[in-house]
Order: sequence, then structure tokens, then C-alpha cells
Amino acid sequence: MKANRSQLRAVYTALLTCVLLALPVVAQKASQPKAQSKQQTQPKKGTDKTIRVDVDLVLVNVTVTDPFNRLVTGLEQENFRAQEDNVEQEVVHFSSEDVPVSIGVIFDLSSSMSNKVDKARQAAVQFYKTANPQDEFFLVSFADRAQLTSRFTQSVEELQTRMMYTSVKGRTALLDGIYLGLSQMRGAHNAKRALLIISDGGDNHSRYNESDIKNFVKESDVQLYAIGVYDPIAFRNRTPEEMNGPSLLTELTEMTGGRAFPVENLNDLPDTAAKIGMELRNQYVLGYRPSNRARDAKWRKIKVKLRPPKGLPPLNVYAKSGYYAPSH
Repeated sequence: MKANRSQLRAVYTALLTCVLLALPVVAQKASQPKAQSKQQTQPKKGTDKTIRVDVDLVLVNVTVTDPFNRLVTGLEQENFRAQEDNVEQEVVHFSSEDVPVSIGVIFDLSSSMSNKVDKARQAAVQFYKTANPQDEFFLVSFADRAQLTSRFTQSVEELQTRMMYTSVKGRTALLDGIYLGLSQMRGAHNAKRALLIISDGGDNHSRYNESDIKNFVKESDVQLYAIGVYDPIAFRNRTPEEMNGPSLLTELTEMTGGRAFPVENLNDLPDTAAKIGMELRNQYVLGYRPSNRARDAKWRKIKVKLRPPKGLPPLNVYAKSGYYAPSH
């Protein structure tokens, strides 16, 4: 009898062990469809620092303005042309819908901002107020060095609170702030991504140089906008690096299809920030499949042109300057 019981106990133990060993396999199989679905609906988050186009469809965000710098909405697909390396492309996707955005604010807290920081904070808050419920934000502040003040969050109140407890001091590591912002954007959950830089321009304390940042901007599918909080020209007394600030911000933003907005009157800051927020909500998205199918990892230049409806004045078009082709 005891022998039978021992045999039964041994059989039971063996069966239990088999069941436990099988459980992880079952869980893994059940979780696989979810992982595949996530890959299909979200951009690939590779470990390579270069974010390249890894699908056949190239998407381009486009902003259109009139001679008075007002946004032009209501255009249709037939009003746009797309060229890649001077070769006409067929636009097969078109949208003007307001989609969720992942946004990083790069905020200057160097000592040169001491008399401007209060209005700059108001501008950031005004920008946050243009958010949609699905948007997410993070905050990078910089002075002597750049630091992540707030990780991605959908709580505008949290961002406002963190911003109010920041203090002005030190020199200007602007380029480091932009680099940190682009790096942080790798964790974004939305396909549309943008950085808003609020600074009085110039850089005098970064580890990264202009060439580093320009290359990183080209590798990142992120739009850059900037509010340049500048002193009137007659009162500017700065180093060559700081005097170069306005042109640097303009060049970086235009590479991505964004824009730099110079502001000399501090009272204009909140309205300018709100204007940028509205611009992000009123962009066109064009999609085309490149006629050049080579997967050579080379830089492809993009040019978007308009066929405007009759009766409209000359219009301005803003779109990214290009992208890197996939490597395989």
C-alpha cells in the first residue's frame, strides 16, 4: 500500500512539473500577437541612433502660409507636388487631420534669460494649453548643462509645476539641450514628433558642436520649432557664438520643416507659442513611395511644391529637407 502511494506521489510530482514547465510557453504564445500588433501600429524603436525610414511610404509634414504669415488650410491632394532628388513622385497619401503629437520643450535657463524667464514660462504654459488629450510632453532645461526636468507625461499641470521651480543661472548649453531632447524623443508613443526651443539664442557651453547637432537632426524624424527671445539689436552685446544664435535656430528648424519665430517684445511670447501650437494642428501630411527603390542608406532630398487654386496669392511651403533611405 505504501509502495502504491509512493508511486502515485511520484507520478503526481512529474505531472505537476510538466504543467509548470509548459506555462511560460503558453504565456509566450498568447503574448506574441500583441507584440506583433504593436510593431505594426507604432514606429520601430531601434537601438541604432539613426531613425531611418523603414517602410516604402515616405511621409512629409507640410505647413502652408500666405504672404501675411497666416496658415492656409483647405487645400487638397491635387494642390501638392513632391520631388525626391529632383524626380517627381506620385503622392498616394494625403491627410490634414489633427493627430496626437509627442512634444519636447527645450527651455533656456541660462543667466542671460534672467529678465525674460517669467514671460518665457508663460509662453510655455500657453503652448501646453493647445494640447490635445492624446498628446504627450517632456521638458528639458539647460544652462551650464542640459537636464531632463520632466519625462513624458500627459499632465500639463505637472509640467507647469516643474517649470515654476526651475531657476536661472550659468552659461548656455543650447546644443546639448537639443541633443538631449532628440535622444529623449526615442521613447515617444506618437508617430508625429516635435521639439519647441525657447531660448535667447547662441551657445557658449555645449559639449556637442553645430555639426553634431545638424547630423543628429537629419537622422531624427522630428520637427523643430524655436522661439528666439532676443534683445533689440541696438542693445545686443554678445559673443560671436551668441550673435550667431538666430541664424543657427533658423537653419536647424528649417531643415525639419519647422520654423523659428524671433520675438523682441516679451509680451508677444505667449501669443507666439500659441501660434506654433496651432500650426502643429493644421499641417498637411503627404505620402509617396519613392521611385528610387535602392536601400543604400543615402540622404534623399525632398522638395514640396504647390499647385495653388486660382485666385490665391503666392504661398509659402515648409517641409523637411530630406531623409535617409533604409539600409536593408
